[in-house]
Amino acid sequence: MAASIGIMDSAYFVGRNEILTWINDRLHLNLSRVEEAASGAVQCQMLDMTFPGVVPMHKVNFDAKNEYDMIQNYKVLQDVFNKLKVTKPLEINRLVKGRPLDNLEFLQWLKRYCDSINGGIMNENYNPVERRSKGGRERSVKGSNKMPKSLQTNDNHPPSNSSSVGLTKATVTETKLFSSALQLTDLKLSYDLLGKERDFYFSKLRDVELLCQTPEIEDLPVVVAVKKILYATDANESALEDAQEYLNLSLGVEVEDEGNGEQEEEEEEKTQA
Repeated sequence: MAASIGIMDSAYFVGRNEILTWINDRLHLNLSRVEEAASGAVQCQMLDMTFPGVVPMHKVNFDAKNEYDMIQNYKVLQDVFNKLKVTKPLEINRLVKGRPLDNLEFLQWLKRYCDSINGGIMNENYNPVERRSKGGRERSVKGSNKMPKSLQTNDNHPPSNSSSVGLTKATVTETKLFSSALQLTDLKLSYDLLGKERDFYFSKLRDVELLCQTPEIEDLPVVVAVKKILYATDANESALEDAQEYLNLSLGVEVEDEGNGEQEEEEEEKTQA
C-alpha cells in the first residue's frame, strides 16, 4: 500500500489543519505547526499506535531539539519501516530542517498509510501519554503553546494601567502578525501543491507532443488532428471541432448535409402516409 501512494494521490491534498487535528486527537498533543513534528518522535508513536509492539518506544526521544537527536529518532523509524517492509525513502536531512512543506508532505503520507491499516480504526486501548512516559525517562511533547513574552505578566508585579494599554496594543499587533503568517504559509502550501499538479499534467502533454513528432507516424491523420489541439492558440475556443472535421475529411467520412437530412425525413413521412 505504501509504495502505491503517488504524488498526485488525494493524500497530498489533505490540509495542514486536518493533519494537526489528526495528530493531536490521537496522541493527546497540542501541536500548532506541522514542523513541530520534525523530530520524528510523532511519526514513531503514530506507528506504535498502528502496529502495537513494533516500535521500541524507549529509544524514541520526545525531547529531541538538535539534529543529532532527531536523526536518532529517524533511525528508529527507518528500522520500523524495514520491519514493516515499507519502501518509502526517508529524506531525513530535509525533515530535520523543520521546513513546513517537507514535514507536511511526510505527515500526509503517514496519515494515508495509517488510515489504510484496519480502515484507520484507532486502538481504543492505546494510551499515548503512558506510552511516551514508559521509555526509561520521563518525556513529553508540549508543542509551541508558549505565549510571546509581550503577552506574559509577572504575578508578583501586576502591570499598571498605562502598561496594560501598551500590552493590549502589543497583543493585537502580534495576533495580526501571527494570523498573517499563517495565511502566507497556507497560500505557499496551496501554491506548491498546485505547481506540482501543473507540472504533472504538463509532463503528460509533453510526452504526447514528443510521441506525435515521431517521423513514422507524424503525418497520420489522427496524429495531425491531435497536434491541431496541442498547438491551438485561441484560448477562448476549443480546437476539438476543427480537429474532428480534419480527421473526418482525411478518413473519407461523409458528413450529411442538414438540408438533405430534412428532405429525406419529409419523403419518408409522405411514403408512410
